Amino acid sequence: MAYTLTEKAKEIVRIGNIKMRVMRSGMFQQMTFNTRKVKSGNIEYTELFIDRIMDTSELLRLAKETGLPVESQNGRAFPEGSSASDFQGL
Repeated sequence: MAYTLTEKAKEIVRIGNIKMRVMRSGMFQQMTFNTRKVKSGNIEYTELFIDRIMDTSELLRLAKETGLPVESQNGRAFPEGSSASDFQGL
């Protein structure tokens, strides 16, 4: 079964960024995540990116909430049931 992109994810990709409330260093902060293209092997896919260190659990939560892969300085998380190829061509 293929992963289906949500309307929220389509809107985020169209705008190019999203401001989200995240838990970082034990407190909530508003942070802006930008979309970017990532080349992995022979595919190129779209993800949300922030140049900060974040907990893996928070990355997983954001990926699930937005419906897009999320990367920070220390890791990357995909929405459950998806892979990089599901976000090709966005």
